[in-house]
Amino acid sequence: MNLVTLGKLQRMSEQNLSDIDQAKHRGRKVIGFYCLYSPVELAVAAGAIPVSLCGTKNDPIEEAEKVLPRNLCPLIKSSYGYAATDTCPYFRASDLVVGETTCDGKKKMFELLGKFRPIHILQLPQNQDSETALSVWYQEVKRFKERMESETGVHITDERLADAIRLTNRERRAKKALMDLAKMKPSPISGMELLTINFRIGFFMDKQLGITLTNEFVEEIQKAAFEGESPFVPETPRILLTGVPVGLGSDKVVRLIERAGGNVVCFETCGGYRSVLTIDEEKDPLRAIAEKYLATPCSVMSPNPGRYKLLAELIEDFSVDGVVDLTWQACHTYNIESYSIGKFVKEKFQLPFLHLETDYSESDTEQLRVRIEAFLEMLRG
Repeated sequence: MNLVTLGKLQRMSEQNLSDIDQAKHRGRKVIGFYCLYSPVELAVAAGAIPVSLCGTKNDPIEEAEKVLPRNLCPLIKSSYGYAATDTCPYFRASDLVVGETTCDGKKKMFELLGKFRPIHILQLPQNQDSETALSVWYQEVKRFKERMESETGVHITDERLADAIRLTNRERRAKKALMDLAKMKPSPISGMELLTINFRIGFFMDKQLGITLTNEFVEEIQKAAFEGESPFVPETPRILLTGVPVGLGSDKVVRLIERAGGNVVCFETCGGYRSVLTIDEEKDPLRAIAEKYLATPCSVMSPNPGRYKLLAELIEDFSVDGVVDLTWQACHTYNIESYSIGKFVKEKFQLPFLHLETDYSESDTEQLRVRIEAFLEMLRG
């Protein structure tokens, strides 16, 4: 689909870095985030600029492998490589980088990353039990609040937190409204377009600007859908992508699925529907933040019931024809959990399921293409 708003997004993306530089010159702090478990509301409440950090391209991995093992998750190597090569402008702008102990590889990598920037590590519990894990995690969130106050010199009041929660909830609702457009049959938007829009807007320093632009995309796409425009036909196989985080540069599976005649209508991933779970605006703000982030349905949690619940809802809501589970090489939690996810999808929904394990390189593209084409052919019956 030829979206006029995409041109506007490109111009704003280019302006965004200049806006961050100007804000830094005026004294605002920039806080870099890698993971969905990190509560950006605390940076917002402190008047700082929360930015996403680079880690989705293959380019810097060669440099990272001079320090890190070759048989390590590409997301970890890419993240470190960007810092080592000084090629991520958002990392360069960051006054503080926030890491988290979601996996052994990341937490050890953050030790090395500390030579480039100050690091704050969030010690994440390994389960979501409300009696034990939540109390520990609440203290971690509180400790991060104190770090934000120290970094910025701003006292984070409950009112500031409540304002930040309302802003980020609006951001999540706008993003969900965009992704929900793909519930239409046929979808008026491709998976690659969804990925591109969400990925680029995710780097915006001005969240209100991102919300406004997302809403413009929704309006434009709804109008096109009303006029019967779609890149697909009703018979196009509708794919739900689950698994590891995906971004521009690590999008080859999405590209291959849609080039082979499928449509990725739903992302049950960190950049997709996991990211639009909202924070309760009626509770004590710090506790509500802790509860929301701990509930993130990632495979690092054991057990991980939230992922099955979310998958079940999305499979029904998006009229899914098949599920593709993507795992990065050496990502053990997702790789092991894939067996149970496949069993769940096939037994509960009688849907075809395909597990793909790969990295950021293009070396296995032909092999992936053959498997994906065969999977889509099976869906067509």
